[in-house]
Amino acid sequence: MRLIMPCLILLTSAIYIFAIPDNPFAVKLLFKLIPMWLIIAYACLQFPQKRKRSHWLLLSGLFFCMLGDGLLVWFIVGLAAFLIGHLFYLFTFVSVWRYSLLRLLTIIPLSLYGVLMASRLLPAVKAGGDDALVIPVLIYLIVISLMCWAAIMTGNKLAMWGSILFVISDSVLAWNMFVSDIAHSSIYIMTTYYGAQFLIARSARNIASP
Repeated sequence: MRLIMPCLILLTSAIYIFAIPDNPFAVKLLFKLIPMWLIIAYACLQFPQKRKRSHWLLLSGLFFCMLGDGLLVWFIVGLAAFLIGHLFYLFTFVSVWRYSLLRLLTIIPLSLYGVLMASRLLPAVKAGGDDALVIPVLIYLIVISLMCWAAIMTGNKLAMWGSILFVISDSVLAWNMFVSDIAHSSIYIMTTYYGAQFLIARSARNIASP
């Protein structure tokens, strides 16, 4: 099953991204969620027989991100679900933190990224008349940046690359939604998103806290 599941995840992700039309919406949503259900099942296959706190935290993160997928049609509700998912990921990675000066210094480029994105996103959100979204978007930006930094601090390459892909996916989504249109944005968003979740799920085998 550990070999079959990645193939199923890849296949169902490709079907959703490249083959499923926008309507009817219920069918589109179903095929959007199928890869995440498989990714959650795949994460469970990675867990050792004796599961630790970090395993349950990571599984909770996957679950709330899956909810965010389904609820994103109500943007603020979906954003809240993803925020909770990122907080669970953040707690997961902090629980297996491994100090390294080089990894610690990655807070600098991540902070620069956060400032740059905030400087473009927040004025665009305000200009679009969505003042109520300014604080939620800012909080989300801070949390996902911290999540990515915490993943890097674990030294787990799968978690590191998964979190970086997540940042890329959400950056494209936010830029396309608030700043300016990006051609083929849905392909970029979903390929990096499914890739991020798969790598984070795969990292479960090596994620272990006391």
